[in-house]
Amino acid sequence: MLRLYLLIFVIGTIGGGGFIAYKTYTDMQNKIIILSSQNQQLKDATAQQEEAMASLQADFKKANEELNRVNTEFARIREQNNMLSSKLANIDLGVMAVRDADDIEFKVNRGTTNAGRCFELLSGAELTDEEKGAVDAKDFNRECPWLYDDYKSRGLLTEPTDTGNSDIDETD
Repeated sequence: MLRLYLLIFVIGTIGGGGFIAYKTYTDMQNKIIILSSQNQQLKDATAQQEEAMASLQADFKKANEELNRVNTEFARIREQNNMLSSKLANIDLGVMAVRDADDIEFKVNRGTTNAGRCFELLSGAELTDEEKGAVDAKDFNRECPWLYDDYKSRGLLTEPTDTGNSDIDETD
C-alpha cells in the first residue's frame, strides 16, 4: 500500500509540477503579448512625438524668419519716419507763410493730400492711373517715395512709353 501512496504522491507531484510549469508558461506568453503590444504603442508614440518635434522646429524656424522680416520692415519704416521727420524739421512754416501765404497753403495742402494717399496705399488702396504711370519715386508720391520701388518690384507700375507726336500719321 505504501507503494501505491508513494506512486500517487509521485504522480501528483509530477502532475502538480507540470500544471505549475504549464500555468507559468501560459502566463509568460500572455505577458509577452501584452509587453509586445505596449512596446508597439511606445514606438508609435515616439514616432508621433518625433513628427511633432519636427513640425514644431519647422514652425519655430518660420516664426523666426517672419520675425526677422518684420524687424527688417520695422527698421525700414523707422528710417522712412526719420526721413519724413527731418524733412519736416527743415521747414519753417511760419517764415514761409509770411513770405508767400498762397504758396505755402498750396504746398501744405499738396503735402497733406500726398500723406493721406500714402496711408491709403499702405492700407491696400488700388493705384490710380497716374500712380501706375509714374516715371520715378517723386512722380509717384513725394511724401512716400519708398513705395515706388515696392510697387515697381511687384510689377504693378506700367513702363512709360514714348507716344511721340500724335499729329503725325505714320501710315503716310
